Amino acid sequence: MKILSGTSNLKLSKNIAKNLKLKLINTNIRRFADGEIYIEINENIRGNSVFVIQSTSNPANDNLMELLLVIDALKRSSAKTITAVIPYFGYARQDRKVAPRTSISAKVVANLLTNAGANRIVTVDLHAGQIQGFFDMPVDNLFTTPLFSKFIKRKISSKRLICVSPDMGGVARTRALATRLKADLAIIDKRRPAPGKSQVMNIIGDVENKTCIIVDDIIDSGGTIVNAVDALKKKGAKEVFVFITHAVLSGEAAKKIKSSKIKKLIITDSIDNSNKIKNNNKIEVLSIASLMSEAIKRIANSNSVSDLFN
Repeated sequence: MKILSGTSNLKLSKNIAKNLKLKLINTNIRRFADGEIYIEINENIRGNSVFVIQSTSNPANDNLMELLLVIDALKRSSAKTITAVIPYFGYARQDRKVAPRTSISAKVVANLLTNAGANRIVTVDLHAGQIQGFFDMPVDNLFTTPLFSKFIKRKISSKRLICVSPDMGGVARTRALATRLKADLAIIDKRRPAPGKSQVMNIIGDVENKTCIIVDDIIDSGGTIVNAVDALKKKGAKEVFVFITHAVLSGEAAKKIKSSKIKKLIITDSIDNSNKIKNNNKIEVLSIASLMSEAIKRIANSNSVSDLFN
């Protein structure tokens, strides 16, 4: 087994390799003057099972192309198996046709990874579980719910907890966390007048004088979450903690969070946000390195990955 890292999240890759007591494959990844990506693997990987770690976060197209070229280089170097470890799976928000004459980008990305030569996919909290069906290969979708649950039990002392789903689509994820915490469940009923914008219509559930735990997979511009927190506070919520797996944090999102009524935003390092969240005391990072390294170890040893979440 060998580990290769792309350039999107080198810090996470190094932590995963450290947990597995392995060195990252010596790789030369650089750009030509016009932006084209050059990949060269500087050691023999013939007959090895190789795990490629690369989030397809911003710049999404560059990081995706880099991943495809790395997979191609490994295939041409006679790697035995190639597992694409994608902590943040970009384009997952476009998993179906929501309007006439639109693309299903998640399916296109699945086809690209398959045709490039990947044999398996490992990712974290897919935006839509059905994306696993776009692949004709094994897909391991890891969950951060146990990680968040442990943090809440350790750091949040309130006995009046309620888990809040930011929309109807996130109810299953929120219920899984609520079950682990033995907490009540609330749902925010919202509508989207335009992409990236949301309007809270109603809150289903009693949040008055309770500590609210919002859990979601992605925070992008931050507007949806800030609106949700404001609505909960108006309904009498005592304080609101937000747990997000993938912090895209586009534009002024980090500033919005800092000036909002959010008590604390807890994110993972599936995307490297070191520069964006510097000096922001409202944002805390939980590492998924141990979760991912354990999953990689189990896959390499042909052991059950699902047992991680029992």
